[in-house]
Amino acid sequence: MLPPVLILDNGAYSIKAGVSGVDIEPRFFPNSTARSRAERRVYVSDEIDNCRDLSGIVYRRPFERPKGMLVAWDAEKPVWDRLFSPAGLDIKPAETSLLVTEPYFNLPNIAETYDQMVFEEWEFEAYYRCTPASLIPYGGMFSNETDIPPECMIVVDAGYSFTHVIPIRGGDIVWEHVKRIDVGGKLLTNHLKHLISFRQWNMLDQTHVVNAVREACGYVSMDWKGDLELCKHNPHSNPIVQEYVLPDFSAKSLSATGYIRSGPNAVAAPEQPEEKEEPAAPPSKRRHQGEEEEQVLFMANERFAGNELIFHPSDVGGYPPSCWLANPPGIQQMGLPETIAHVISTMPPELQGMFWAHIGIVGGLGNVQSLGERLERDLRALCPVDYDIGIFEVFEPASAPYQAAVALTSNDVYHQSYPVTRAEYLEHGSQICRRKFGGPAYNVEPPGFSRSGEPVDEHEQEMRYALGLDSIKGKGSRARRGEQEEVTSGNWGGRRRRAQEGGLLGRKRV
Repeated sequence: MLPPVLILDNGAYSIKAGVSGVDIEPRFFPNSTARSRAERRVYVSDEIDNCRDLSGIVYRRPFERPKGMLVAWDAEKPVWDRLFSPAGLDIKPAETSLLVTEPYFNLPNIAETYDQMVFEEWEFEAYYRCTPASLIPYGGMFSNETDIPPECMIVVDAGYSFTHVIPIRGGDIVWEHVKRIDVGGKLLTNHLKHLISFRQWNMLDQTHVVNAVREACGYVSMDWKGDLELCKHNPHSNPIVQEYVLPDFSAKSLSATGYIRSGPNAVAAPEQPEEKEEPAAPPSKRRHQGEEEEQVLFMANERFAGNELIFHPSDVGGYPPSCWLANPPGIQQMGLPETIAHVISTMPPELQGMFWAHIGIVGGLGNVQSLGERLERDLRALCPVDYDIGIFEVFEPASAPYQAAVALTSNDVYHQSYPVTRAEYLEHGSQICRRKFGGPAYNVEPPGFSRSGEPVDEHEQEMRYALGLDSIKGKGSRARRGEQEEVTSGNWGGRRRRAQEGGLLGRKRV
């Protein structure tokens, strides 16, 4: 009998988890622990929803910038323990097969830690590790009347830490042409915090609330200058300005994160919980008291100013024009449309039309209103006139990799070919995971290296050895052959430690 498959789309902001064949839609778990300054206790994952005072809550996330890698397993382990417990999905790891996603360009020593934690800490029966974009061809994002996925596609994974543009050909990621933009949900939330704090309320410590404001009010402008002019008009009569009521974190608070009181997408105020009856005040006095108690945030150009960084990363940060020569402004990277066009231009000319026609948006940042429309319009100016542009979006972009993983694991071929069993891991170690899962660290040569048969000098051979791309060949002596066998059969951590001892890595710059 085949074991049940637990799917973990292990994102930096949230985990999309569920059991294949049981959970059609994933359950969302915050991938963080949080400490409340007021209550002086630590909340793990979905326990954060029970926090009564979200003001000044301090997060600790397993994924840290600027690398965007899983570097804090002491923070990740409590989250996964909570997820596996009866309060979460009620999973028995020893009787379950695990499919987990990893960051793009994951480092080999970090990937090995995944293997060790899965098989040695939780003792899963089997396990498969891959990137979110590699699952998309198995899903229905690009489905048509033939129900056959296209041969070539571009996946835009707009996540919490970064935005990646990933070309996929024949179901495989073309790693040498994957590009990353250093703009994600975290940057946009921090940018909005500074805008609000400078103009209205000091909310630098209100990360949870500001993130909710960004998700509720944000959109991508189709006419930047026109929307800026509209924001200057009377706030009670223009179609952009919203009044967002902030929470007061009291027992009488109507919402934990606030709500839109007026303007576009306004919602009715949550109902006040029933309390003891008191003598009623005159209507005019009650209205006056309610307005004084509420802290209102006026969202005008703040609604779209932050999201413009997706298309113009150089607009953030930087120095005055007089200092640009010594300190270039902002993030020196292309915007999302230009990055997509550049990636497609590196593909074979005969296939570029297929890439232009199949561009899919996934990731939590894909929920931003009008992102697809703006991207299609800007790409039209960059695309050759002979090609059609196809932008594919799903109702919930953050769950697209999970849905694709469900389709993959429902096939019997998955259990036969994809995962590594615990017995295989105990026999071969992480080497079998590297060989079976692959990835850019093992399939793509770093710059300056070549796999040709030409002889290489001693320095390049030493660097190959330090990066784990090759083992040092022996020169005939028994001692050297013994060292070669030890290094080849050992894990990556052993190779890396040996290289550090030899002084090849970790040299301190003077």
